[in-house]
Amino acid sequence: MYAMTMVKTTGNIVDDLPDSDRVITDLRWFEKRFDGVMPFEIMIEAKHGKISHPKTIARIDSLQSVLDTLPRVSTRLSRSLSIADAMKFGRQAYFEAKLGGDASDYKLIRGGERMEIGPYFESSDSSAKGNGNSKYLNSFIDDSLKKTRITAQVADIGTLAMDSLLSDLQPHVNRLFPDSLYRVTMTGTSIVFLKGTTYLVDNLFSSLLFAIGVICLLMAIMFRSIRMVIISLVPNVIPQLITAGFMGLFNIPLKPSTILVFSIAFGITVDNTIHFLAKYRQELRGQGWNIKQAVLLAVKDTGASILFTSIVLFFGFGMFVFSEFEGTRALGILTSLTLFTAMLTNLVVLPAMLLSLDHYVSTKAFAEPFVQVIHEEDDLSYEDWQMKRIDPTMTAGFHEDEHED
Repeated sequence: MYAMTMVKTTGNIVDDLPDSDRVITDLRWFEKRFDGVMPFEIMIEAKHGKISHPKTIARIDSLQSVLDTLPRVSTRLSRSLSIADAMKFGRQAYFEAKLGGDASDYKLIRGGERMEIGPYFESSDSSAKGNGNSKYLNSFIDDSLKKTRITAQVADIGTLAMDSLLSDLQPHVNRLFPDSLYRVTMTGTSIVFLKGTTYLVDNLFSSLLFAIGVICLLMAIMFRSIRMVIISLVPNVIPQLITAGFMGLFNIPLKPSTILVFSIAFGITVDNTIHFLAKYRQELRGQGWNIKQAVLLAVKDTGASILFTSIVLFFGFGMFVFSEFEGTRALGILTSLTLFTAMLTNLVVLPAMLLSLDHYVSTKAFAEPFVQVIHEEDDLSYEDWQMKRIDPTMTAGFHEDEHED
């Protein structure tokens, strides 16, 4: 239970590739020299007026200053680019051509300079679009003059670091761009991957709860005993907990390639439990409610099949361990561990619980299930068959061919 608290939900876009893969080596080279290559964008939409309003440009520039103050070691975020930078470049180029200029001219256009510099941002080649902006600004603003974006590149820092980055940025976005005036959306490859991973983890728990609910319903229909429903769940929940603890102990995170383990293993292991309990119920009726004898016969009859099928599945999934793809390797290790643990719980824990709680589980409802499972040996009892002679007087009115038959 302590190791389960150490499980982390994280993942990288290229997380499951081997470290020696060319994609990984090239990506690390670019991240080392350019901070990152994954797109990270902040889309800003003005609800009222144009997005190129000077006050909006100043807000965008302030948000870019916030991005520049983030620690580079943890975020690995490159320098951003936006329409504010376009305005600064235009101002610097204007003064460079007119006065010689220097780096100090790289600033936003001031109020008194708009009449002087503004016409240079307009040209006849933009008249086709009819928006009054040059191609220089059309690269940053959409045709409706309502939307723009701040573009940057981020390293493949993983979902945990990306979630922390978004949490740090959100208060500044809310302060600079109030919801009443702007609509702000943060997007990019890493953010989309974060949303997808979060969605998968959330659906992991919902799918497990749904599977448990369906199995409980089937158990209740078969045995008509709440106690048996609870007993049948314990041997199947324990392997899930042990696998989760194993992941926390050996630092195996929850990610798209490992989330599937729990649903797959749970569906396989519960099958052994149903086989054992069905045989136990049959032997319980045949042994005159002798709990101990019924459990021993159930273990003797189903134990070998549970053991053999579990071993076959264990080595079948264990073959994935030799894969170079980390996701497949993790799937093989975790599924094999879950199946092996489930075999022990179904052969040890389940019979032990039936023996320990014999007075609580031996109910009349359990003896008369809603769905009757008939064993072929009970259906065909040859010892009870008898040969009887037919009285000839009973066939006097039959036709000759029918009498011969």
